[in-house]
Amino acid sequence: MLGPAFVAAIAYVDPGNVAANLTAGARYGYLLLWVLILANAVAVLVQYQSAKLGIVTGQSLSEILGERLPTTPRRLYWVQAELVAAATDIAEVLGGAIALYLLFGLPLPIGGLIVGIASMALLSLQSRRGQRTFEIVIVTLLAVIVVGFVSGLFFTGLDPAEAAAGIIPRFEGTDSVLLATSMLGATVMPHVIYLHSALARDRFGVTKDPVRIRALLKGTRWDVGGALLVAGAVNISMLLLAASALRGIDGTDSIEGAHAAIVGALGPAVGVVFAIGLLASGLASTSVGTYAGSSIMGGLLKVRVPLLVRRVITLVPALVILLVGFDPTQALVLSQVVLSFGIPFALIPLVLLASSKRELGEFANAAWLKWAGWISTVAIVAINVLLIVLVIAG
Repeated sequence: MLGPAFVAAIAYVDPGNVAANLTAGARYGYLLLWVLILANAVAVLVQYQSAKLGIVTGQSLSEILGERLPTTPRRLYWVQAELVAAATDIAEVLGGAIALYLLFGLPLPIGGLIVGIASMALLSLQSRRGQRTFEIVIVTLLAVIVVGFVSGLFFTGLDPAEAAAGIIPRFEGTDSVLLATSMLGATVMPHVIYLHSALARDRFGVTKDPVRIRALLKGTRWDVGGALLVAGAVNISMLLLAASALRGIDGTDSIEGAHAAIVGALGPAVGVVFAIGLLASGLASTSVGTYAGSSIMGGLLKVRVPLLVRRVITLVPALVILLVGFDPTQALVLSQVVLSFGIPFALIPLVLLASSKRELGEFANAAWLKWAGWISTVAIVAINVLLIVLVIAG
């Protein structure tokens, strides 16, 4: 039963997370380690509820909303969800392009085009070989990501005492609050909330047998727990790497600068492994993002566009950004702000539906999970509103 959550977990180790985690470690050492631990715990709650919705109802979140919303609100809802999916895709293509620049010195537009073509090849596996083959390829890329971002820890002077102190929630000034806010805000990706319900439904099919549903939910708990444990370990490793090897080094506020600092501090071999991990992150996350966008469009508009056609269309904005010379790291940051707008639209209906006995019957959220879901939702929405206000205010 393992697989769907590992595909969804790619959203938690995408290039946006790489930029945020490296910046946090380089600026503040181990201070914000607790943020990643908290964010991962919230992610487990969110992704389990999304998967459960797909298993119990036999529908994805976007399909349910597509049936319940009137025509005009449904189309408007799709517009915001589509903008979120487009922003996600831009970030992933940019991350992959940066990785190819670091590895081979390729110009960013050419790197972005190569990433787009490679993601088309990955998506063609899903079209021709089915979801299971697609899952296996994505999980393989996840393994590459783990090696790329965790291996550097073996070459650093990690301070266990300081790392343990980072578990205690605290800040050091306004900038650390802003950075923690962006870390939390960028962790829960709205597109993957829609996607996980579709992944679970597509993998296990539609069943109304309570015995089978219980078995699937039990397997899903292991799937979500294992996948988010891996993703959380990768994110924490990136912060620990930056805290132990990059702290105080100028220029680490961009992925290119952080890579240069890693090469200088730990050697070119570690730098190459890191860049390979970033490339795998970009390839896997852009493929998953395109899959999510297709699921969202199909559910809300009841229009099915072939994955490869959609991949070509959504590649254009990312290539335009690279061609005009816009700073790729800054584009990554701005894309995360766009994602923040979409989080309430995905989280609130998810918790409402997953907690409703009318919708899920005996499988509706228990009282503790319902309250945990609402507390997490309110906290994430508030954090993202704060992030947007702070960014607008400069």
